[in-house]
Amino acid sequence: MTSDAPELREHLSLLDTVDAATGRLLGALETLTDGDVPAPSLCAGWSRGHVLAHLARNADGLVNLLLWARTGIETPQYASQFLRDADIDLGAPRPITEQLDDLRAASDRWLALARAMPADRWPTPVRTRQGRELPATEIPWLRLRELEIHHVDLAIGYEPADWPADFVARLLPEVVEGMHSAAGPASFTVSTTDTGFTSTIGAAPTATVSGPAALVTAWLIGRSDGAGLTGELPELPDWL
Repeated sequence: MTSDAPELREHLSLLDTVDAATGRLLGALETLTDGDVPAPSLCAGWSRGHVLAHLARNADGLVNLLLWARTGIETPQYASQFLRDADIDLGAPRPITEQLDDLRAASDRWLALARAMPADRWPTPVRTRQGRELPATEIPWLRLRELEIHHVDLAIGYEPADWPADFVARLLPEVVEGMHSAAGPASFTVSTTDTGFTSTIGAAPTATVSGPAALVTAWLIGRSDGAGLTGELPELPDWL
């Protein structure tokens, strides 16, 4: 793949999108105080501090995947699930200044390495912590997903309706595709009222759920109770 390949240009342009999403998040966090850090997030069992620590360690984990792609030496995203979880728990109680400094530094490390990636190394296959194999070109998208979804999870005024349209346009079909393979999902059709996206999940749909694409996406991934949607809302499998 050359530096002029359309696929590579698309993934490189996504780095600017990630940079902008990081800037939005860091700017919003500037208003928080130490007392805001232990408040509950939208992630069950996690405080805002847990989410912030996770975002920083996720950047470091994706640095590992970039190093894997660049060097060809297998470098797991995390040393182990136990250490990943322990790092998040350990980092969660820190004051907001430490949280911000850590998140900013980790994000900068990731972005600098991504921008310096040789063009011929981007197609290199790596594996996520869940064991899914994908080309390194997907790593910027993984980071963007974490930033945008967890920005909402922080419950600091950023809502699914604030997600950029391009982000929703990519995430929604991906979520629906994942639900096709989920164990025993309810059977229904989703239809967006603003983008024209329609898809059926399951073999015998008995209901249609409609609404703006961002709200449909938020409901499917468990970031909304379905407010603003129409139709009978079935029970959904857990979003992983």
